[in-house]
Amino acid sequence: MPDSVSAKKAAEEQPSLRRSVTPWGSFSWGYSDVGADIFVGLGLVLGAAAGASNVAFLFAGLVYVCVGLAYTELAAAYPVAGGGQYFVLRGLGDIFGFIAGWAVLLDFTIDIVLFAWSCIDYLSKLLPFLAFTAHPWTHFGVVFAVIAGLAWLNVIGVRESSAFNEIVSGLDIASETAILFFGFLFAFRPEILIHTMQSAWPTPFNLMNGVSLAIISFVGLESISQAAQETQRPASVIPRTSISLILTILIFALSYSNLALGLQPWTPIPPDAHGHAQALWHYLGNEDNNGAAVQVLASMIPYYGALAALYVPVLGAILLLISSNSGVFGSSRIAYAMSHTQLLPSLFKKVHPKFRTPAVSIVVFCSFAILELFFAALPSLSPFFKETYARLFRGEDGITFLGDLYAFGAATSYSFVFIALIALRLNDPESPRKFKMPFNIPFKYRGVRVEFPIVAVIGFAGIFSILIFTMLTHLIGRIAGPSWIILGLIAYLVYRKRKGLPVFGSQKHDWRSQQAQILKNAGELELMDEYIANVKASDRLRSGEPAP
Repeated sequence: MPDSVSAKKAAEEQPSLRRSVTPWGSFSWGYSDVGADIFVGLGLVLGAAAGASNVAFLFAGLVYVCVGLAYTELAAAYPVAGGGQYFVLRGLGDIFGFIAGWAVLLDFTIDIVLFAWSCIDYLSKLLPFLAFTAHPWTHFGVVFAVIAGLAWLNVIGVRESSAFNEIVSGLDIASETAILFFGFLFAFRPEILIHTMQSAWPTPFNLMNGVSLAIISFVGLESISQAAQETQRPASVIPRTSISLILTILIFALSYSNLALGLQPWTPIPPDAHGHAQALWHYLGNEDNNGAAVQVLASMIPYYGALAALYVPVLGAILLLISSNSGVFGSSRIAYAMSHTQLLPSLFKKVHPKFRTPAVSIVVFCSFAILELFFAALPSLSPFFKETYARLFRGEDGITFLGDLYAFGAATSYSFVFIALIALRLNDPESPRKFKMPFNIPFKYRGVRVEFPIVAVIGFAGIFSILIFTMLTHLIGRIAGPSWIILGLIAYLVYRKRKGLPVFGSQKHDWRSQQAQILKNAGELELMDEYIANVKASDRLRSGEPAP
């Protein structure tokens, strides 16, 4: 067990990332990822859950609160880059750390293409020649160019500016608040909300479908935990920014879903292909609009809508572009970190000799994103594949396909994070937790007092049910999601065997030394000293030695 002197010496010998992320920077870092999700998720959920869309968002939102509390506790206790992959590696071992990290990598590749796709959807409201349904090849080409451009920018070392993120996040929060304010003031009618919920209540299958898609509106808290190693005083800052982000996104998601179901637009809604009048929720959820539902909804608000129709597409597109870029940056960072812990081959930690960026990781995972883009767009690009796709996958459109995979990756990763949190509570009670999930049951485990987290169990049950919903209701997610995990796991087992590493077991990790160094590097000297004292006290209890 290292003492404080040796821990400080070890920390000084290791270079660390610059800690320049402020509290607002930490919030905007997360918001630029999570905040963009409502721009994508609203239309998908309305198209699936219809009159129960608000219920779907409520269920997913409650699960999201549990996920947010778990990430807040873990990121504050272990302020190091890596996010959920690191927490699972530390709590459950190498192979589970790989599975969680590989699921996160799936989400990051989906981030790249899903947000690039939706970015162009929003711009198409101002530039109709970009619309996917009318000009699929043009839309496909522009999205492809966006992904390729982001890959190139990340290889040469250009990444999103933190200050720019903060400005865009602030503008978007003001914009989304204005949409809700004027929407509820001028157009919302409670009787329409009640009527819509009664007349358009979905089947149990469609409700499960909606819940599984609603979770994508809450994915992105990973960004705050990944930025923990660059955040000033993370043990204090991360709980405040995470809780603020949790409440902000939850309020937006519930408010937008209720507004969409209870809005009486003064702008006429175009009839469907058969000339029938459409309900607003159906109009927002169809293939032409589900990628830009927030903009379409905002444009229908009296007075304010004319202005919103001009700037919301641009602001939404910028936020979505930043989120797509965060997928490029995040996937390369996770792959780079997993390579350092020998969960992925050393190829993924190679850096470009000139630009000093993980170019291999960037190119590989942007290539995966392009494959996903091609598969999502293929039905609209080829009549033959459209018929085959419709026959095999119940006619899901491209953006719904991306949403399926996004939900699968998030639910898989979050499920492991909850289990890891429980394991770390039992096996690492010495680490100080400045923020702790509420409702814990204290008891003794291996002679040491621990606290069992009830909320983690509830959260696991909720997110695992969403994973089951995804598998039951999405044929693509049922096939492509598990296939991604299985193929990755096979590659992992082959790699570990060839390297002579434990295949199903774990390498030896000196977590105690690492934790003392992590806290030192974070500037949390008091917590480091508390951790060292806790470890010594635990060792005495386990050995039966009397207290000094």
